[in-house]
Formats: sequence, structure tokens, C-alpha cells
Amino acid sequence: MPKTTKKGTAKKSELPSTIERSDEKAQRTFAKAHDSAVKEYGEGERAHRVAYGALKHTHEKVGDHWEPKDKGAKGPSDPQSEGGRDTSRKSAGGVDMNASKEHLYDLAKRMDIPGRSNMSKKELVDALQKANDRKTAKARSKS
Repeated sequence: MPKTTKKGTAKKSELPSTIERSDEKAQRTFAKAHDSAVKEYGEGERAHRVAYGALKHTHEKVGDHWEPKDKGAKGPSDPQSEGGRDTSRKSAGGVDMNASKEHLYDLAKRMDIPGRSNMSKKELVDALQKANDRKTAKARSKS
């Protein structure tokens, strides 16, 4: 099922809930990448992986939605999104592993993650991923 209209806008009813709660650019990026991948590979998991991969290049997951990356930070978020289809490296579920420690700390502060000041960069990424998963699950249970 196409995720974009004839005008090129995203069909909100076809988007995953985290992307529904995100800005229009995130919705358009996901929808267009998904539709393109469906033409290439067919409907299914691979099309979704391609769409999320494209989204991870321009946005990062913050809580239960996706936010645009800073201007200079565009590009792959983690080793998995750097590789091709046969890549099986660690993914951070939308957390930008390539962001600075200061940026990750600021996100942890926004998410009110305890103990953030003593965490390494890897620990911040893991804590943000867990916090994002909890926030997404909570938002889905309200729907």
C-alpha cells in the first residue's frame, strides 16, 4: 500500500505511530523511501528497513517521535545504517550513535535519565534507546 498521496504528501493513516507523531519532513522521508523500496523489493520487511534507514540519515528518535538532526549531523546514525542490506551490525533504534557526547547528554537531560552525568557515550546511547522504547510503548498504550 503506497504511503504517499499523488501530491507526494504522506498518508498519515499508513505511517507507523512514531512517525505519525513526527514532523512532516520525517513523514515524507519515510513514506517516499518506503514507496520507492516497495517498487524495488516488494511490500514487506525490507521496504520498512529501507524507509527507516533513510529516516535515520535525517532524523533521530527522541522519546516517542523523530526529530530532525542538527544541520551538520546528517548522515547514518549507527553502524547498521552505514552498511548495505547484508549488514548485521548493532543498531541503536534511532538514537544517533555518531552524535557528540554533549548532544547525547542534552537529550538524556530532556528525557530525565538518572545518572546521565556519570555515563560514557555508549551508556548514554543505551539509556536513550531504553527511554525511547519506554516512551513509545507508553504512547502506544494510550492510543
